[in-house]
Amino acid sequence: MGETPFITVEGPIGVGKTSLAKAISDHFQFALLKEIVDENPFLGKFYENIEEWSFQTEMFFLCNRYKQLSDIKNYYLSVNKPVVADYHIFKNLIFAQRTLSTQEYEKYLKIYHLLTEDMPRPNVIIYLHASLDTLLTRIKLRGREIEKNISPLYLEQLSIDYEHAINSFEQEHPNIPILRFNGDQLDFVNNQDDLSYIINTLSKYVTKGACNHGSSHEV
Repeated sequence: MGETPFITVEGPIGVGKTSLAKAISDHFQFALLKEIVDENPFLGKFYENIEEWSFQTEMFFLCNRYKQLSDIKNYYLSVNKPVVADYHIFKNLIFAQRTLSTQEYEKYLKIYHLLTEDMPRPNVIIYLHASLDTLLTRIKLRGREIEKNISPLYLEQLSIDYEHAINSFEQEHPNIPILRFNGDQLDFVNNQDDLSYIINTLSKYVTKGACNHGSSHEV
């Protein structure tokens, strides 16, 4: 028996997660779950001084994403309403492991597992990746004030961390298909053909309100 589609779009900062999630939502008429970013009162300070503000920043994100996923579970997935999200909560560990001290991360990890143990897992993940130049260009184009101080070195390391995390996730969850798309080759925001390609690929995994399991796809 198939599952209610719960699709997540993931990838490093600036790769186009929200734009693609919204396009998928519009196409399939799925509910759209967007992560809370600008509302984080610590984020601007975090980009200026990562060591000083990392724990407060990561805890804010974790608590808000926990609340969002609880609502999605209770009000959408439990009544068979499909959802597409522009993040997966496992991203919290990617950022926290990179920015927190060992002692802070151990505390954070305990809280993370406690909050997420009964949260819904996606049945399809779209993973977007791109070169550092592409990410920096897109971050500059969208002009968010809180992102103006992002270090290119931090962004480059974040991309590497994402690669490791997505590969580990795929090994640990072989039943969840991961669709990988290269943002250097596909401009789904400005090129309708590129967007159609992604939608058509995703359509193979989403059929009549159910999701198919297994395998991965890359372009």
